[in-house]
Amino acid sequence: MKITFCGAAESVTGSCHLVTTKNYKILLDCGQFQGNKETEAKNLEEFPFDPSEVDFMLLSHAHIDHSGRIPLLIKKGFRGTIYSTDATADLLKVMLMDSAYIHEQEAEWQSRKNLRAGKAPAEPLYTCKDAETALQFVSPVLYGQYLELAPGIHAVFNDAGHILGSSIIELFIDEGEGETKLVFSGDLGVKGRPILRDPTVIKKADYLIMETTYGNRARDKGGDRIETLIDIVAKTVKRGGNVIIPCFAVGRTQELIFEFNRYYEEHTRYKELLDHVPFYVDSPMATSVTEVFRRNAQVFDDETKEYILKGDNPLDFKNLKFTRSSEESRFLNMDSTPKIILSASGMCEAGRIKHHLKHNLWDAKNSIVFVGYQAEGTLGRSLAQGDKDVTIFGEKIHVNAEIYNLEGFSGHADRDGLLEWLGSFEKKPVAVFLVHGEPEAKKTFASSAKMALGCNCIPITAVSEYELSKDALLSSREIKKNFTEKEAEVHEIRQRTAAVHRQMEQILYNANLAIDEKTPSKKLKTLQNYLLELEKSTMNFGSALIQEEPEE
Repeated sequence: MKITFCGAAESVTGSCHLVTTKNYKILLDCGQFQGNKETEAKNLEEFPFDPSEVDFMLLSHAHIDHSGRIPLLIKKGFRGTIYSTDATADLLKVMLMDSAYIHEQEAEWQSRKNLRAGKAPAEPLYTCKDAETALQFVSPVLYGQYLELAPGIHAVFNDAGHILGSSIIELFIDEGEGETKLVFSGDLGVKGRPILRDPTVIKKADYLIMETTYGNRARDKGGDRIETLIDIVAKTVKRGGNVIIPCFAVGRTQELIFEFNRYYEEHTRYKELLDHVPFYVDSPMATSVTEVFRRNAQVFDDETKEYILKGDNPLDFKNLKFTRSSEESRFLNMDSTPKIILSASGMCEAGRIKHHLKHNLWDAKNSIVFVGYQAEGTLGRSLAQGDKDVTIFGEKIHVNAEIYNLEGFSGHADRDGLLEWLGSFEKKPVAVFLVHGEPEAKKTFASSAKMALGCNCIPITAVSEYELSKDALLSSREIKKNFTEKEAEVHEIRQRTAAVHRQMEQILYNANLAIDEKTPSKKLKTLQNYLLELEKSTMNFGSALIQEEPEE
């Protein structure tokens, strides 16, 4: 048996892992790469496998970084069955159609730009018609259902507690020499969160593929996150400002609606003030997703079910308003009334949130509150780490608004939560493959898991393949891309430059390494070395792009 890591190997997006047995190929997730232009360019690259040879796909959940290339997979020849939970299948209808619409709009915009420059029109990654076709391959299953994929291959979907329908997948493979059990964590949720159940505890695995989004961070356990958010809202509204919350349409939006609903019912603090503050969900997709949540109450946790049995709608309250049309969205930035606006996307890379940031970032009365992970290279990451000038729709915007980063609302388990879940295994896996995390997060978590639990963790750092037996990891190799000589040179320089950027970011934005008049000269020397390396890499990068003049 082999595992090929085809995505989420170098970052937190593009989840895609291929399991190859003697007779079958099984794909775990097929997600889109999200972030800066260089990261998103990976979506245009060929898959490191032939999609037509894949027999089945198991989808952990509906987030686009796990599902967003499914239509492309089918365009390239996949004709197998896609298995997911029934709730994930419902969400996928909304997510893929929205993603396809964005690709079509971006291609249309780029085509107009290309035509003015005398270039060929741009093609979308996939179309709405492609997304509709992809949905026909989806076969819903229930949590806990023992699913036979083929003779000797079975799967079980367990609740991951991350978003509605999210799953930890158990894959049982018998190739005639005894059964091997592979577990794929998907994205793990946080214990004790509203609406969703806690992540399922798994007792045994021979091999484990595990996410590490927050593998190097433990969240502040002090205080109440909704109380903190309410304080920010009250402070902002009192000075006449707006609270803008970039929010993922699936999961965080519904959780915040639930939390505000409960707060309005159970608390009197700021009641007179908050009773008059409108709360807008400005995202057609978030509106549709909230309706999907309401239709899937069977997978809610006990607390949420109790609310429903009492006759309360946990995803509604008197101040809540949903906007669908672009006209309604534009009005929010024309209206001077203090308000709360939740809008997608959560990392500020697309959608209506960019318009709200453009109209609100410059004004010191307003507040921007991040409630989820901000990937490297995104606008959200720039704002969360303190950049004072950003560019939105080609316009430079100076940041005067207050910026808050409430990681306590994230739907991902933090380092301690990941260690607790991993520590529940009664039989330690032969190897734990760490994916879906930035390099430092994976490296740090591997060390923590080794020290605390004695687990053999392997941080995946590139598209790579591992050959396994039931009891031992037999071999591994990195899958090299077929570059031309010049492309290889440019690729190497890009990798070096990106590494230097990460190191500089650690120095500049890590509170423990903040540079001031007391900073030891050793740290300053380290920063100087990184600056010199970056300068050298940038010069080399420019040289590599220069084309030789043809001889006359």
